Amino acid sequence: MAVGRDALHSNDQDALDQPLLLDPAKLEAEIRSCNHDPDCPGCRVAYLKHPKASAPLGLLLGLAFVLLCTSLPISVVYPFVYFMVKDFHIARVDTDIGFYAGWIGSSFMIGRASTGMLWGSIADRFGRKPTMFAGVASVVVLNTLFGLSTNFWMAVTTRFILGCFNGMLGVVQAYASELCNEEQQPLGLSVVGTAWGLGLIVGPAVGGYLAQPALKFPSVFASGSLFDRFPYLLQALCISSIAVFGLFVVCLLPETLHRKSSVPKVEDLEKSNPLDSKEDKVESIFRNWPLMAATTLYCLWSLHDMAYSELFSLWSVSPKSYGGLGFTSSQVGSVLAVAGCAMLGAQLGVFPTVCRMVGPIRACRFGALITIPLLVAYPYFGRIQGPWLSVTVYAAAILKYILTTAVLTGSFILINNCVKQRQRGAANGFSLSIVSVFKGLGPAIGGIVFSCAQKRQHSWFFPGDHLVFLFLNVFALLTVLTSFEPFLPKSANRLIADD
Repeated sequence: MAVGRDALHSNDQDALDQPLLLDPAKLEAEIRSCNHDPDCPGCRVAYLKHPKASAPLGLLLGLAFVLLCTSLPISVVYPFVYFMVKDFHIARVDTDIGFYAGWIGSSFMIGRASTGMLWGSIADRFGRKPTMFAGVASVVVLNTLFGLSTNFWMAVTTRFILGCFNGMLGVVQAYASELCNEEQQPLGLSVVGTAWGLGLIVGPAVGGYLAQPALKFPSVFASGSLFDRFPYLLQALCISSIAVFGLFVVCLLPETLHRKSSVPKVEDLEKSNPLDSKEDKVESIFRNWPLMAATTLYCLWSLHDMAYSELFSLWSVSPKSYGGLGFTSSQVGSVLAVAGCAMLGAQLGVFPTVCRMVGPIRACRFGALITIPLLVAYPYFGRIQGPWLSVTVYAAAILKYILTTAVLTGSFILINNCVKQRQRGAANGFSLSIVSVFKGLGPAIGGIVFSCAQKRQHSWFFPGDHLVFLFLNVFALLTVLTSFEPFLPKSANRLIADD
């Protein structure tokens, strides 16, 4: 079944020269006139990819909200995980807290890695909407249970199961590509990347402000109250409440997956040819080298990004005697919230234009390259005194997250450029499974590196937090190297046309 630019081809060329979105009745006639199945949900929204169609901003914003609901729980733990592990009394000494904190952060990604490709296949077979609904519903239930955790193993288990149901990112990427034509694709995936990045920023802000409310707001939450006995429940309920609204938004979004009618059309039967069966065979995504290369770049940067998200929070709240900044969880939440707002404006206002000018490959390359000297400067922030410390940290965090979102969004575009619609869910599910392994390793390895760094403050070779940011820069450099040919072909810059 043909989709994409040719989906609304009509014998009457003059009709195509008129704005299709202004007259729904005329649009319906156009769809029926080109031998498409009017009962197919994918065919009914195919007009959105017409070259003259305007960008579907309303649908993209709704999709962004749905994705925000499932990205909020990922990094919400980072501002308070240090204190959470301490409350569990599982670490014998304070320098071991980073080790256990890493496993709480990694358990979510380990769960997602085990089911990412499964959810992609489900989305290709049963539709995008059921998969999105399952992902948002899991947040409502399992994120609340995480907030009720009373020991280390309960926290790890609930985060792991939540990750198993959170296979939505790849599906949302495929969905956004199916809503936009090639000209609008940078905007569509920018909205997705912004929503994902914003969730990774707003989540820690919510966690930083609402964790341990009885200690921060004793006049509101009395000693011995529910939120005193469960100090991490309030932040979980806040995110779960947002996810409830996300369920209603999912119901309002249209399905984009094409489904053939059970009764084939006469003209389709006349055109069918048994000799064409070879052309209908779908090539394995594992033989698609541009897809494998784009996924590798995505994995390397995602490991870097997840490790940074945890290490920045751990480094910021750790005492200055251990090379940290001595911030409170609320201060860390403020930094990340401001960085998220700045990232949102830059992503929607600047990135689509930049991506069209330089292409997604160079967007990834330059974003990772500029990150390296920025992170080299981080260990020296502790020497800054007074209000200039806060100014410097805010500015660095803003720049870092803008660069991160540019690389992630560029990699989203590359992955979706390499496959056609019938494989888009599986390809995104595959990349999600693999990247989840790397994202799971990021906090775990980062926690180990952080724990080791705190024990070697006076070493001659990359002492203390210098070792932490060296670890991050290694993966930033690898991301830059994988953006060059012959590893990543330039053909990944262009979208493969749908059948």
